[in-house]
Amino acid sequence: MNRGRRELLGPGRLVLHVSDRPGPPALRFETTGDGRILLRQGERPVLLGRTGEGCCRELSLHGLDGYRSPLPPLRSAMMRSSVNWPHRYARWLEEADGTPLQDGRWELAVRTGFPPGIWTEDFVRDWPSSSLELACGGGWHGVLPLRRLSPPDAARVKAYRRHAREGTLAPVLLWWVAFLDGWVILDGHDRAVAALAEGEQPRCVDLNRVPDEDKWRQVAEQATHEHEARIRRLAAHPDEPGHVRQRAALEQGHAELIASLPYGMPPTGFWPLPGGARTWDDLADRAMLQFPRD
Repeated sequence: MNRGRRELLGPGRLVLHVSDRPGPPALRFETTGDGRILLRQGERPVLLGRTGEGCCRELSLHGLDGYRSPLPPLRSAMMRSSVNWPHRYARWLEEADGTPLQDGRWELAVRTGFPPGIWTEDFVRDWPSSSLELACGGGWHGVLPLRRLSPPDAARVKAYRRHAREGTLAPVLLWWVAFLDGWVILDGHDRAVAALAEGEQPRCVDLNRVPDEDKWRQVAEQATHEHEARIRRLAAHPDEPGHVRQRAALEQGHAELIASLPYGMPPTGFWPLPGGARTWDDLADRAMLQFPRD
């Protein structure tokens, strides 16, 4: 893949322009249109899902062995060096197979804080079968691994725990999936376990699909036009009480709106599942034979 253009949005944030992947991405969600969902990486199915009916639905999931991280192994020396992780991950994702990248704009941003519960009760530890409660009018808002988690005393996890104590642990790479209202782990399953075992929330880099540049510019220009109109109306009455405070509030609100626009994410795309429901059912039957107690 050719190196994409980058927008620098400040420390720890960039937008990567992808322009040469027009077809279905290698890591993609497929559906039969009736609640059956499949996450596929290349030709390998890696996750089966099925949603129930009604407003507040349950999404039943079954993981399949075979997911491969798109990033190369991280060496201790690199983690202890001064690495701009969003830039490094962006470069690796451009060069890798098995990623969700397709044509468009993708933001990578360092994230150090999460709402309560994301890495506790809403971090999925069960494998291979689990279920998510999709809230009425919303999603689930948690973190979903794509492979079985290692135990906290596994050799690799113990090595990462040392980095966590030193403050040199590389961030987990998350992919925001809009229909889940949550994340899946693209890389860093063992690093997540290590950070949690040391009593810390994992430091992360979020990968998000963001609106196309033309659409972003249109929204930004419209917001700026409306802001300037409000400022002109306010300037016409300079002697009104609270004039300075109102102008400051308008300026702050406009700045916050413009800053938030890159976070406006389009829906995660679904692709038709080749073979339809029969293919999904065959995969589900084989998974049940492999794990009969699930």
